[in-house]
Amino acid sequence: MKDELDLCHHFADFAANTRYEDLPDDAIESAKKTILDTLGVTLAASGMEPAVKALVELLEQSGGSAESTVLGFGGKLPAISAAFANGSMAHCLDFDDQTPWGAHAASSIVPSVFALAERMGGVSGKKIITAVAIGQDLFARLRCNVGWNQNWNLSSMVGAFSATASAAHILGLSARQTSHAFGIASQQSCGTMEVIFATGSDLRGMYAGFTAKGVVIAALLAQKGITGIDTLFEGKAGIFNVYFGGKYDREKMLDGLGEQFLGSTTLYKAWPAVGNSHTYIHAVIELMKEKQIAAKDIETIRAYVGDFTYTMCTPLDVRRAPATLVDAKMSLPFIVGIAASKGKMDIADFTVKALKDPDVLAMASKVTPVQDPSQNWTFKLPDGRIEITTKDGQVFERLGDKVPGSPEAPLTWKHLSEKFASCASVAAVAPSDAGIEKAGRMIRRLEAVGDATDVLRALAEKS
Repeated sequence: MKDELDLCHHFADFAANTRYEDLPDDAIESAKKTILDTLGVTLAASGMEPAVKALVELLEQSGGSAESTVLGFGGKLPAISAAFANGSMAHCLDFDDQTPWGAHAASSIVPSVFALAERMGGVSGKKIITAVAIGQDLFARLRCNVGWNQNWNLSSMVGAFSATASAAHILGLSARQTSHAFGIASQQSCGTMEVIFATGSDLRGMYAGFTAKGVVIAALLAQKGITGIDTLFEGKAGIFNVYFGGKYDREKMLDGLGEQFLGSTTLYKAWPAVGNSHTYIHAVIELMKEKQIAAKDIETIRAYVGDFTYTMCTPLDVRRAPATLVDAKMSLPFIVGIAASKGKMDIADFTVKALKDPDVLAMASKVTPVQDPSQNWTFKLPDGRIEITTKDGQVFERLGDKVPGSPEAPLTWKHLSEKFASCASVAAVAPSDAGIEKAGRMIRRLEAVGDATDVLRALAEKS
């Protein structure tokens, strides 16, 4: 007999009834790593991305109850405003985690659950871990099983529902209330890939803030009794028919729900740039090491690109010399220019001053994209293929295999702890070294922490 319940009810039941004891070890580890990583990159954005200052100033001017912390700036705002601010910062540097298939879950989930946890008070580490694991799982199930054509921005469109599940769990909403929250969240489930493809906009880095804000509103309104949409996903004009032309795999979305947690597949970034560029970064760095190629000896660099990475190269003159930090992280010639001119990459390579680095710009001008359909983004992130020609006529080529942060070379707790400390140290108001170390230690054993927001209090300790 065909199941007549819309998927929103299945997802709501999962979000409402999953407990920490239901989580496999790898889901727990992934949730904790994601919390560490997301808080770190959010702190870094407060000091590294100028655009967020205007948003935080606006939210501070709007005032309201001092409920939840604005990371990196200090002080508290209403939970809705804090989620907006922290969500906007979480993806700003494009340093937040991703699925193996692309798109970002954590930048809407983590700001939402911590904003609500502080508003409520006394939310345990186990509760936070469970909420994050629920959201990560739903995000992956939705991301992998819809007919996507690089039109809707899945991170914000799908993220609205996965993060709402997390927020509803934090608030302790019933399954019925959670299904209502999904419907309310649908009013702000939006955003197209043009925010990614276009140049000159600050919104590419900040879109997760709008999702996080909408998520907190949805969960709180559902808690107050506002009703949603019973046929949200599969109705005549439901999400799957309107956004994806009716192309979705219901069976796969439900397969193993509550038993297998796909958040365990989450990947963490070694470099602060769009995920599709990491194979190219790695190919350049490793090829230059392996063949002992000096930057001064490079004549040209050919980057073989597919559909998405070609977009990262057009218009070519703008991508070679991006005008904004947001564009820099999406500009493949500039990113390759950094890797080739420096032989490495870190967070300091993406500052306003670094955009004018003559060595990087000179190298970026040598990068030429070559269209290659084998590099198209079909499901998994494609391998990057680089060809370097030296001034003496030699030609060297490499694929970006075993990329740091990939399933073949995942970042360890040690790597993530170092990344966290590095990111926290460049916050607008940097935490003390002791506070950074204390917060990292608490997250590592978060299941034993009685109040998970003690982590934020540790990060409020000034240098």
